[in-house]
Amino acid sequence: MALVSIVIPVFSNSLSLKALARCLDQLAAEQPRHDFEFIYVDDGSGEDTFAMLESLAEVDRRVRVLKLARNFGATAAVMAGITYAFGDCVGIIAADRQDPPETLSEMIHRWEAGQKLVLAIPKGRLDDPWSRRLLAMLFNWLFKRLVFEGIPPQGMGFFLIDRQLADLLVQSNGKTPSLLGMLLWTGYKPSLVEYDRERHQQERSRWTFSKKLQYFIDAFVANSCLPLRAFSVFGIGLTLCGLIYALVILIASLLNHVPYPSLSALAALILITSGAQLVTLGVIGEYLWRTFDTARNRPMFVVETTINAPLATQALRDKTERLLVSLSNVGARLRSQTANHSERSEGAVKPKD
Repeated sequence: MALVSIVIPVFSNSLSLKALARCLDQLAAEQPRHDFEFIYVDDGSGEDTFAMLESLAEVDRRVRVLKLARNFGATAAVMAGITYAFGDCVGIIAADRQDPPETLSEMIHRWEAGQKLVLAIPKGRLDDPWSRRLLAMLFNWLFKRLVFEGIPPQGMGFFLIDRQLADLLVQSNGKTPSLLGMLLWTGYKPSLVEYDRERHQQERSRWTFSKKLQYFIDAFVANSCLPLRAFSVFGIGLTLCGLIYALVILIASLLNHVPYPSLSALAALILITSGAQLVTLGVIGEYLWRTFDTARNRPMFVVETTINAPLATQALRDKTERLLVSLSNVGARLRSQTANHSERSEGAVKPKD
């Protein structure tokens, strides 16, 4: 028997939480050989959403609630849930019920068969507007061609990972805007489970175009240095063009065909070079900012309130034991370093005559 953790990031999804809880309860009933814990992460929602989560936790001990201090974003909410999860495997699913929780049953079967990374991918996006489908196809194509070859062409809806990958994400401190990119970076071949994506029945999707664009930029910059290389090539090409242009002007001046370069040509050259420099500085700035943000080592999220203690399972006891062993080893090393420092200090003191 294993413990399965299901992490649900929540942002103002109060209308769909009861229906989602019923679906998850049905999922647990279909898997009697496993224990379940459902970790809802309130990512800065309103009081009505947290009140709904409190009511769910009161009637079901398997429900655990994390309330973040503010809205840290979907990736941070997912990382908070993974950090507090004690399961042998961890599944991630959205709270708006657009992705059916029933798919997790097949994903758990794949994990039982030895798969460490299971991705749920939508069969199609026919219910989405053509513009949204086009952007999704463009993002997935660019990501597959330029960053990671293993990403499914249809994109990813949600995923389930083994404890080993969950610990890897926690150890990395979640300093990546694309968890999928991090998981594919590990080299594990994902097992794909297709599903039919449902419409938003009760709530309007908050995954807006601006958020998608920001996610694309963050994920692309975090996982690829292609923009820097492209601008390096562009800069070399622009320099060669400038040298050729200067050579042409010099030859024309010597032959008295063009005594002086025209002001329009100079203005165009200045605009092109200045614009290229500004764009290049902007791209470099994106990378520098992410390096600086990582170097500050700030926590990815801040948990304000928790509801329901972890379940007393073997997985919890094993994880607690590993933590205590780690802390004891650290303490032993510190005591050893302190003793060695004291011995060196005493040896450095010369006795008086």
